Amino acid sequence: MSSPRPPWLHQLVTAVQAPTVLLCDRDGQLRADGAQGVWHADVRVLSRAELRVNGEPPEPVAGGAEGIGRLRFTGYVRSLKGSSSVPSVRVERVRTVRAGLVDETIALTTYEAIPTTTRIEVDLAADLARMGPVREGRTSQTFAPPDVDAGSVRWSDDGARAELVADVTATVTADDDGARLSWMVNLAHPGTRYMRWRLYAAVDDSSFEGVEGDPGWATPRVVAGDHRLPMLVDRSLADLGGLRLRRTSGSDIFLAAGAPDDCVLRGRESLWAARMLLPLGTELAAGTLRALSAWQGRRLDPDTGEAPGKVPHEVRDPVPGDHRARPVLSYASTDATPLWVCLLHDAWRWGLPAEQVRDLMPQLEAALTWMVEHGDADGDGFVESFDRSRQGIGSEGWKDSPDAMRFADGEQAKPPLVLCEVQGYAYEAAMHGADLLDAFDRPNAQGWRLWASGLADRFRKRFWVPSGLGPYPAMALDADKRPVDALTSNIGHLLGTGLLNSGESERVVRLVTQPALVSGYGLRTMSVDNAAYTPVNPYCGAIWPHDTAIVIRGLAAVGRGHRAAELIEGLLAASMRFDFQLPPSYGGDPRSEVARPIPYPVMGRPRAWSAASAMAILQALLGLEADVPAGRLRMRPVRPSLVGRLRVEGLRVGGHAFDVSLSEDGRSLAPVELPLNVDIG
Repeated sequence: MSSPRPPWLHQLVTAVQAPTVLLCDRDGQLRADGAQGVWHADVRVLSRAELRVNGEPPEPVAGGAEGIGRLRFTGYVRSLKGSSSVPSVRVERVRTVRAGLVDETIALTTYEAIPTTTRIEVDLAADLARMGPVREGRTSQTFAPPDVDAGSVRWSDDGARAELVADVTATVTADDDGARLSWMVNLAHPGTRYMRWRLYAAVDDSSFEGVEGDPGWATPRVVAGDHRLPMLVDRSLADLGGLRLRRTSGSDIFLAAGAPDDCVLRGRESLWAARMLLPLGTELAAGTLRALSAWQGRRLDPDTGEAPGKVPHEVRDPVPGDHRARPVLSYASTDATPLWVCLLHDAWRWGLPAEQVRDLMPQLEAALTWMVEHGDADGDGFVESFDRSRQGIGSEGWKDSPDAMRFADGEQAKPPLVLCEVQGYAYEAAMHGADLLDAFDRPNAQGWRLWASGLADRFRKRFWVPSGLGPYPAMALDADKRPVDALTSNIGHLLGTGLLNSGESERVVRLVTQPALVSGYGLRTMSVDNAAYTPVNPYCGAIWPHDTAIVIRGLAAVGRGHRAAELIEGLLAASMRFDFQLPPSYGGDPRSEVARPIPYPVMGRPRAWSAASAMAILQALLGLEADVPAGRLRMRPVRPSLVGRLRVEGLRVGGHAFDVSLSEDGRSLAPVELPLNVDIG
């Protein structure tokens, strides 16, 4: 028996307004194949919507996204001819996706009279499959029987319901496997005829609901000499608008991790995305912090990995029909907890109101305490992965595949693992957490600074490994505390955390900007000089835009923004090849060998932290660093500018909007108007 094959997603067109996702072919047809369909809260509520005109599908000529949750597809019906050789009958399908709703309008236009009547049909089916088995390739499609009424079709099972309602001119018929909408259209006169259907979906006991309307963050206007930057920013913010969610029992808005299978709250991804978007306001950061704190650990649970103070890795809806009717929680990450502290600190610096920060101080103290009391399972002074949930991941970092942790010779490292980047996050959390404790008159700030100092000393002694390129930090320590010495992108996450001294930072800067790691389309996850390097392997050689963006942020934070030039250029070049919608991962092949980056086919888009990378690039180019409590904004633009003349309108700090204008050489062209001390260097 062959092993399951996960469906490929890279060529599908996606529209999302979380928790509803539509995946279809490039011609607009929604076929009962792979992961195609309309998904709502991880249930496929529509598997098929195939259009035929005059007995044949329209021949596609154009199609794609038109903003948040909106798609348009255009084709011609060549079997319907007028007197000219030019195609006479055009068909457009315009779909709008909202939370729990898909609305499709079919417009058939004839440009001259054709003396005939034709039939328009849409074949429908739904299997009500669950996302997990489909994404793992473990399902054989069996359609749910439709319930047909005048003008509507309904499907339902234990906990999931869908109803498709057609306009009054449609005829609706059904058989055991599906249903059909049909319209008869007279083409005797030129003009446009419209047909319409709507799909409504609901899943019981969902923990999340969609958010529409104003995105809740500033929408900047970017003008640059390099046209790719504004196009990337515009597309990315539109995608992020479609990934907004809130708890059904609350009002706090956060970003789902991504479509199609992760329209859920995921700790590290939602935190990083909110962190990168801070120059657009602090509201998203506040919602993310509060949503995660609602599920912060309170007890020890070996099945989920929960521990007091630990921030969840993932909060997912229960499987529909599960009698427990409560979210499925996983705490299988060591990075989400210190990253939560880092986001709270950064949001405070960007102007999160003091009363909102004060309300989260107990959760801050619990998160810091977790790092020592539960994050250090063996008492060696490091925050480490310890898979209490027995889920077999072993790393509990963002490179969470069991085979991601490799020695330079290709040997796989044995868990539990001490990840290098997590030590950087933990150091930063302790130091910045101490600043918050001082600012809000809470005890033990100095104790955390001393702990961070000790962590830096321990890291310096245990992690640095020799090489022909000079010493560098190992990506991890394995179960025997051996340094896992592959050269990887992980070390770039240490930049700007404070864990490294200036000399160590400079060595890391040199390594993450050298050709073995930089492909021309971004930063590889592993150096080409390591035995396990494979350009398509997501964790051992491919590129993740968020990973590259974190390193770009770090380079800017240590005053080496100009060294990020090739990384920024790489992401801009890649974005153009992906219609300015950066996927989660793509191949690490050298740009000198491939004209476009190779997609990783089993990952869908949009992804929150990939899209948010656009703002990380923009912040690094401007060199923005906020400290609203101290009353200042610092700006250290990259010089010369990497994108030509640059103007950004509508950034926000401390609740105030401001604009920035830079010349080609990176000099400020106009004062930055703010009620803060603005330091432009």
